[in-house]
Amino acid sequence: MSEGELLWQPSSERVASSRLTDFVGWLSTNRGRTFSSYDELFEWSIADLAGFWSSFEQWSGFRWSTPYDEVITSRDMPGARWFTGGRINYAEHLLYPLVRVAVDDVAVIAVREDGRERQVTWRELRTDTARVRAWLVEAGVGRGDRVAALLPNGYEALVAVLATAAMGAIWSSCSPDFGPTAIADRFTQIEPVVLFTVDGYRYGGKPFDVGSTVDELRRQLPTLRHTVLVGYLDDAATLADATPWSEVLDRDATLAFEPMAFDDPLWVLYSSGTTGLPKPILHGHGGMVLEHVKQLALHLDLGLGDRFFWFSTTGWMMWNLLISGLAVGSSIVLYDGNPSYPDAMVLWRLAERFRITSVGLGAPFISAGAKAGLEPGREFDLSALVTVGSTGAPLPPEGFTWVYDAVGRDVMLSSLSGGTDVCTAFVGGAPWLPVRAGVIPARLLGCAVAAFDSDGKTVIDEVGELVITEPMPSMPVGFWNDADGSRLRASYYETYPGVWRHGDWVKFSADGSCVIYGRSDSTLNRGGVRMGTSEFYRIVEELPGVEDSLVIDTSAAGVEGRLLLFVVLREGASLEEVTAEIRGRIRHQLSPRHVPDEVVAIDVVPRTLNGKKCEVPVKRVLAGVPLDTAVAQGALKDPASMQPFLELAASQRG
Repeated sequence: MSEGELLWQPSSERVASSRLTDFVGWLSTNRGRTFSSYDELFEWSIADLAGFWSSFEQWSGFRWSTPYDEVITSRDMPGARWFTGGRINYAEHLLYPLVRVAVDDVAVIAVREDGRERQVTWRELRTDTARVRAWLVEAGVGRGDRVAALLPNGYEALVAVLATAAMGAIWSSCSPDFGPTAIADRFTQIEPVVLFTVDGYRYGGKPFDVGSTVDELRRQLPTLRHTVLVGYLDDAATLADATPWSEVLDRDATLAFEPMAFDDPLWVLYSSGTTGLPKPILHGHGGMVLEHVKQLALHLDLGLGDRFFWFSTTGWMMWNLLISGLAVGSSIVLYDGNPSYPDAMVLWRLAERFRITSVGLGAPFISAGAKAGLEPGREFDLSALVTVGSTGAPLPPEGFTWVYDAVGRDVMLSSLSGGTDVCTAFVGGAPWLPVRAGVIPARLLGCAVAAFDSDGKTVIDEVGELVITEPMPSMPVGFWNDADGSRLRASYYETYPGVWRHGDWVKFSADGSCVIYGRSDSTLNRGGVRMGTSEFYRIVEELPGVEDSLVIDTSAAGVEGRLLLFVVLREGASLEEVTAEIRGRIRHQLSPRHVPDEVVAIDVVPRTLNGKKCEVPVKRVLAGVPLDTAVAQGALKDPASMQPFLELAASQRG
């Protein structure tokens, strides 16, 4: 499959019925603006930020308890302030969507790996949120206090975040499969007053008790005043000095919403923390409502009657986007468990059973399905499926092709790229646009995305740094404990003053479509030929004998080093044969300069808690940087995965 090959074109009926078309019609009727193409609409959306965002919030029907005075104060970054004077609440927009829903319709479907499931109506969701909100108030939690959660992707986490947001407190969550250090590295920074936790979780058919983790965490959180225990492994589980979830729900309460400024903090998300403590990133109530509704309604075409699913944990920003599906009137499907247990079809089985209309997956999951030759579209009735989303890593052309060959011929595949930093995507699909293999169709509305060269000039049809040149409403309102904003500026604005540098390599075409090539701080630069790692992985990992891989260019300070490739072999594969095939393919399909100097077999590729390959930490270890300096241990999914690289570094020094 060649990059750029046309795979799907939306029908005229689909274009006409899309919410994007409805929005454009509204603009014509109410603002006197007409657009004949997506490109025209996009250019207006970034040229007239105030016009676009004010039009969008009015079309959507946002509810302001106090009207705003000004849409945007300036276009400076950082420093732009949005919808000043207005008061809004994120939770209100999820519990009372922007379209009218029937109170007895299903709002949430929550499914666990062990087979337990629950379907909840809008009425029940509102009632339970009111109860948890009332308990928080009784517990002395106030506006701006932090509420931490060690909860899986289930109904309780949803209710707890909505209750926290409704009363104006600040939410922060970790998945219970995070290690003790990773959890403490995050929560100790924000000094929570309440902790919601489970007694354990199940993954891959096995139970995991988190009691000792919770005990140690509570010892490290002196500000903690209350703990709420959700029984997961055992409904009757107990914990010293903790309130059972059932007791929290055992009260009568009336739902109310605290009016919040647009940039009042809603939640704290965290960077991966591979080079130090994770950055605690604050997002605001208004920015999250505005950006998520735009993404879901205009780009994923979600609305009333849809069922929205994205495979995620509570420790990844895609969970935050998933729950925002309620705001557009869609029902959301929450799944907690291993996506490959008891077999690789579990998520597709879920899609069939609940007639899911929009499925979101990690790019590695899609690639694994393609490599295994799975055909979920033939095995299951996926006729309800309208969109398939992919993110977490660049999706190669073979992954695109597999979706159309094996999942559905008439689905819109939306490959997204963005980040935790803005809790959304910058680039992705749109219901007006075709889908081409390996190519992300467009810059998303309101996202002034470009590729810069080293001199800070925009380049087309060349690989450059992904940058944002105009403010977005969902940019961080700050970092926790960064009163002067110095850490925020250092993270995004030092390379190109006044411009957000995201840290990815990207190539834009003249039509606005793009290809992401991986992190710019892990580039393969051989003899002046620069290449992103995603191109390399595409060729290596399509080999039948390769399960996973990690490529490291040890070049530094202008001195060309060695190119090392580490591979996880499939059972029965020969390293010698795989090495010969890899070298031949790289030489002929990429460049002779990128043929690896050495291919080494390892048991597992080091990854962050969110599944991203640890290219930069491994490079630092191989350069002689001590492990604790090269990577925060709590950021690793499997700390033992770094051992082979420590041993290699030691042998090089010896």
